[in-house]
Amino acid sequence: MLVHHLDCGPMRPFGGRLIDGRGHPLRRARMVCHCLLIETEAGLVLVDTGFGSEDSDPALTSLPREFRMLMNPQLDPATTAVAQLKRLGFDPDDVRHVVLTHLDLDHAGGLRDFPQAKVHVHGPELRAATGSSEMRYRQRQWAHGPDWAVHDNPSGQDWFGFEAVRALDGLPEEILLVPLRGHTTGHVGVAVDVGAKWLLHAGDACFSSGELAQPPHCPPALRAFQRIMAVDDRARLANQARLRELATNSDEIDIFAAHDPVAFDGHVGVG
Repeated sequence: MLVHHLDCGPMRPFGGRLIDGRGHPLRRARMVCHCLLIETEAGLVLVDTGFGSEDSDPALTSLPREFRMLMNPQLDPATTAVAQLKRLGFDPDDVRHVVLTHLDLDHAGGLRDFPQAKVHVHGPELRAATGSSEMRYRQRQWAHGPDWAVHDNPSGQDWFGFEAVRALDGLPEEILLVPLRGHTTGHVGVAVDVGAKWLLHAGDACFSSGELAQPPHCPPALRAFQRIMAVDDRARLANQARLRELATNSDEIDIFAAHDPVAFDGHVGVG
């Protein structure tokens, strides 16, 4: 399978080294929304969607004013997943499946751009998001009625010490969900077997590659943000520790976080 790495949600919040580890705190930091486009025999598979076309239009966006002021998303239609697919020469209608790490507004906004796709989501996440009034979930992003494929019970063999949801309807067996509860109720990682190794898109289970290092380190604003946003901080930290152990001790897995620009830059051009 060939994997393309896309940034479908660039953000430039104030914070400098407090967020991305570089420069004065009053400079704009850099964050990404790392999405995957996977070429499979079953068609194109998109892992997370970023903001999407509607949220990139100031007249139509469902993104709250508070979020836009805090995170300064770069709402450019050219950065959307659908636009990047077209530039790669793909027809957006060929996206047969979307696999979500979770339903936060910066990960699910592009669902409306792929109404024909089956959308795979962890059951606890969909139940937590549906009908929620929290700012992190925007009901308009799935008001078109996606073709949900809801996955609840882990099945199959242990995956590197994690429970894994396998047998995803219509998807190759090389793609699986790895429950990583903590950031949200039903947050998951998405693992992809690319032959020589596994890729693990860890979503927002961590925010910085430094959190997967020994000893771990993270810019202070990111550390505080994760703690504030977590629905279960103890579970988040426990999963992060397990990911760190895996990243440190195994060369069979490449783990990366959704918003880490260092990890994204390291993967651009790598299939």
